[in-house]
Amino acid sequence: MVESIPLATATQLIEATQAKAEEIDNPMVIAVANSEGNLIAQHRMDGAWLASVNISKNKAYTSAALDMPTHELAEPSEPGNSLYGLDTRDEGRMVVFGGGYPLEADGEIVGTIGVSGGAVSQDQEVAEAGVDKWNQLVEDGAVDVQQD
Repeated sequence: MVESIPLATATQLIEATQAKAEEIDNPMVIAVANSEGNLIAQHRMDGAWLASVNISKNKAYTSAALDMPTHELAEPSEPGNSLYGLDTRDEGRMVVFGGGYPLEADGEIVGTIGVSGGAVSQDQEVAEAGVDKWNQLVEDGAVDVQQD
């Protein structure tokens, strides 16, 4: 069995993330996935780019598949480095720029969040609002991780 984030919690993460996107006045697409990168919930804000639908899902997937934030893949995947070409693997689902983050509980990755719709730095800033909300819920004991 795989532990997963319930839909109600994913919705809370999306709401917190959307609030940050609204604060910076940039419509985004927000995806929350389980520890295996399978989508739990996704939200496309009015005016967000269509391309960001797949990119946000793939950021969440990449973060789950490699157990790390996607921005950590940027340098290793540059030409001449050890992960060059990573973005062409796994049916093109690997994203090697920022906006995807793992979500942890009790030292285990139980889900991920992926955000797309702005500059990479904006995607990261907005996604980090979702991570902050997750960490707050975990700290408050308000997270009910379930079995998939």
